[in-house]
Amino acid sequence: AIPFDCIVPVPLHTERLRRRGYNQEALLGRRIAQRVGVPFIEDALKRAKETRSQVGLTAVERGENVRDAFALQSSVAQRRVLLIDDVCTTGSTLAACAAPLRAGDAQSVWALTLSREQ
Repeated sequence: AIPFDCIVPVPLHTERLRRRGYNQEALLGRRIAQRVGVPFIEDALKRAKETRSQVGLTAVERGENVRDAFALQSSVAQRRVLLIDDVCTTGSTLAACAAPLRAGDAQSVWALTLSREQ
C-alpha cells in the first residue's frame, strides 16, 4: 500500500507563476495523483511571501529564505500527504512546506522530488 492519500505540490508565488506560466511541481503531482488514484490538492499550500531563487545560496541562507514562506490554505487534517518538489538540495523548501501541513494536523508528510542535487 502507498503511504499517502493525497498529493500536494510546492506552490509558486503568484508573480513567479504568472511569469513562468506553469508550476512544474503541480504538473508532476497531478500526473502522479491520476496514476495512483489519490486526490491532488493543488491549493493546500500557498506561498505567503515571494522568495528569491535558492540557486547559489548556502544551506543556512536557503533555510532563512523560505522561513515562513508557506501557509496552509486547504485542510489536510488526518491526511497522509505526499509533497512534490522538482529538486531537493538541502531540504529547506520541503521542511518549510511540511511545517504548515503538520500544523494543519496532517497525519504524516512524505516528500518526493524529481532529482536530488548535492
